[in-house]
Amino acid sequence: MLREVRPYGTGEPVDLLIENGVVAAIGQHTGTDADEIVHAGGAVLLPGFVDPHTHLREPGREDAETVETGSAAAALGGYTAVLAMANTDPVADNAVVVEHVRRRGREVGLVDVRPVGAVTAGLGGQRLAEIGAMARSRAEVRVFSDDGHCVDDPLLMRRALEYTRAFGGVVAQHAQDPRLTPGSQAHEGPNAARLGLAGWPAAAEESVVARDCMLAEHTGGALHVCHVSSAGTAEFLRWWRSRATGGSVSAEVTPHHLLLTDELLETYDPRYKVNPPLRTDEDVRALRTALAEGVVDCVATDHAPHADQDKDCEWSAARPGMLGLQTALSVLVRTMVRPGLLDWRGVARVLSEAPARIAGLSEQGRPVAVGEPANLTLVDPDAEWTVRGAELASTSVNTPFEGMVLPGRVLATISAGRITARDGKVEPAGGRF
Repeated sequence: MLREVRPYGTGEPVDLLIENGVVAAIGQHTGTDADEIVHAGGAVLLPGFVDPHTHLREPGREDAETVETGSAAAALGGYTAVLAMANTDPVADNAVVVEHVRRRGREVGLVDVRPVGAVTAGLGGQRLAEIGAMARSRAEVRVFSDDGHCVDDPLLMRRALEYTRAFGGVVAQHAQDPRLTPGSQAHEGPNAARLGLAGWPAAAEESVVARDCMLAEHTGGALHVCHVSSAGTAEFLRWWRSRATGGSVSAEVTPHHLLLTDELLETYDPRYKVNPPLRTDEDVRALRTALAEGVVDCVATDHAPHADQDKDCEWSAARPGMLGLQTALSVLVRTMVRPGLLDWRGVARVLSEAPARIAGLSEQGRPVAVGEPANLTLVDPDAEWTVRGAELASTSVNTPFEGMVLPGRVLATISAGRITARDGKVEPAGGRF
């Protein structure tokens, strides 16, 4: 039982009873014979978070992250489900690899780990991967992405949208025209020019998003735009949503693109190297507005752990990517909740409901209501904490928020009626209500 919680941060505190993995009752003093009682003291209760964009690195790069350590970071960050991207080694482009990832997630048992299948074989962009086999496998893959690589061939993208439409799948696109970004190292603008870094123009993202929205309309397929980073992309999506279209288009934004700008590159610190790159303050403001308005559907961490040798080096040699699972909520509180752009129901929309809907996870992102699955996150909205990469659960330490004091903290995560994280510690055999 959860004592004195405030669902969605509103109203007087109530008690919530969980039985057999389901919310059994909500009210005052719903019973005292529960096996586990958590005294919440009026904390905010939300549906468990769902991350549609996580890199768990297993198989192949266990020196950077594993399903176990990534699941721990997710649980501590309030997540009850994550989608593990396909750029592993070997690539998750066949039934064997995706079933391995799904099985490892179940063995660890902290979050619902759902593998994302590659769109093209080996992420090579030349021919479609075994999409049907992955969809029919025991992993039941429904989202496909070459993330880290753009499916830049329009015919291949069209075929992928047509193929996945047949079984309700989604193609998640890393929008980056490679012909506009050769050797790119930073957002194309005055800062990159002054620092001598090859530019990554926003148009390289915007042009691919525009093309793919049109292909989704033409095919009736479902397109998801990964890590939107520019004001131009947000404006195009706003226009696109204003007109009647076929197909389905959704989009995500990362916490780091809601907070950080390319001014941080002055230090040449590889922690700030990411793809797509950090952009301008104007882009940050536009992305916050787009998220608040629903033009961008959800927040995705793009949690990208890297081993020390891939980040503790010169800028040009460093791998792009940042940790995000344990800091996502706090960055959202800082950038969206405290400025009044989102209330706690809005947080539930962008961290839970929308990503669960996009990924087709029927047990996730459900309302905090009687009869619903007990996938829940308990949040202290007033807490503040200092980010230290070495103290995070990930194998890697490449957080761009190192040393920042961030607001809001997850007190407990409950997955399928079982506590998986509490008071900053993972509970592999957590209490069951």
